Amino acid sequence: MPQNPAMADSTRPDSPSPDPQGLPADLVVHGAELVATVDDQRREIPGGWVAVTGGLISAVGGAGDPVPPARRTIDAAGCLVTPGLVNTHHHIYQNLTRSFAPAVRGDLFTWLTTLYPVWARLDEEAAYTSAYVGLVELALGGCTTSTDHLYVHPRGAGDLISAEIAAARELGMRFHPTRGSMSRSKKDGGLPPDSVVQDDDEILAASAALVARHHDPKPEAMVRIALAPCSPFSVTPRLMRATAELAEQLDVRLHTHLAEDRDEDTYCLETYGRRPIEHFEDCGWGTDRSWVAHCIYPNADEIARMGRWGTGVAHCPSSNMMIGGGMAPVAEFRAAGVPVGLGCDGSASTDAASLWLESRTAMLLGRLRGGPASTGARDALEIATRGGAACLGRSGEIGELSVGAVGDLVVWPLTGAAFAGALSDPVEAWLRCGPVSARHTVVAGIPVITDGTPVHPGLAEMLATHRRIATAMQTASA
Repeated sequence: MPQNPAMADSTRPDSPSPDPQGLPADLVVHGAELVATVDDQRREIPGGWVAVTGGLISAVGGAGDPVPPARRTIDAAGCLVTPGLVNTHHHIYQNLTRSFAPAVRGDLFTWLTTLYPVWARLDEEAAYTSAYVGLVELALGGCTTSTDHLYVHPRGAGDLISAEIAAARELGMRFHPTRGSMSRSKKDGGLPPDSVVQDDDEILAASAALVARHHDPKPEAMVRIALAPCSPFSVTPRLMRATAELAEQLDVRLHTHLAEDRDEDTYCLETYGRRPIEHFEDCGWGTDRSWVAHCIYPNADEIARMGRWGTGVAHCPSSNMMIGGGMAPVAEFRAAGVPVGLGCDGSASTDAASLWLESRTAMLLGRLRGGPASTGARDALEIATRGGAACLGRSGEIGELSVGAVGDLVVWPLTGAAFAGALSDPVEAWLRCGPVSARHTVVAGIPVITDGTPVHPGLAEMLATHRRIATAMQTASA
């Protein structure tokens, strides 16, 4: 990668010219201060432009290249253009209990046991509303693809994940919900109450049904499903093994929390006679079909094994700090070939859902852990884009601006008082300065955020509904 991005080459032999038949692109984003493609060559294009046709990137060019005609244009003057950011771990429903006072000073296990009874009041309306608000919040922070790990399924609550998918489709966000689950309640030696757990067979049947109803395996898919038992201390080994077998049968991905807390080490050693990652492997999860959240406490041998498996890690820097969990060995993961993406994690632990914030925090934590030469803004951008794509099994589809990839991109303003004097490197300025929100967020060539405002008109009404639901949920627990 060039030391000075302003000197980067703007062309590539396989970049196509505008449509030879003269048909206009659906969208052209033009005149950027810099387009950071994060493609295989990591091209950075001063004065660059990006064309999107039929939901896919149809051309990328620089200031000297002819800009194709388009039905819609976005002027990116004074802005950095990047691929859409990819959120690889979240619990969106938790925005109903942000900064919940009884839980704010607890460690992980105390925090969970305090909130499980509150979350037991989830229903379809709550899931839909929290997903709508949460996905808008993510889009404002430059996210175009988000996972969600919804593992609380109270009796009689309805189809919570289908409700979330309805919100994502309404907003036009690319969505990877995971069918979370818990099968070990307090009476079985787990943490959650009986009211939010299901038995293994019920979970497996619901998982298969959700995949059949919603999973789209095709390239450019807007919705994909993964299977996601919550954690080693909330499900049985039988369920972990059976879920891995089901994922193989249905050809979907696997997700769980892993090595998140030192208490988890103690729990797994006492309960299963092995460390969490040993248990993970024994249950058949040591594969490139899997990605895990947090993974703060692996040892060197476990990192090497994860690299050989191709198992990805969703790095959640703000959550790890808020809970006081520790600093994940991100540099060691990447050196070992472990795919690393970013995750906002639950909105009741980080209390904010901005992948710009997570990117900046990942950069700062990396420098704190490895020194000032260890981590820059480009490292964080790559983790937030290509790394997330690899975790979700979508390398080459999302997380880069290259011909044939999906037309998901973000236009970031680099102007105003916060950026005064930041003239030498737009990518470093993007994370060192700010804070900054997306000026435009585009998914499949269609704006979701325009001029910093959600395109869909329903946010004000949805916020009022959200407040009503959150108030009822929190006051009922008082």
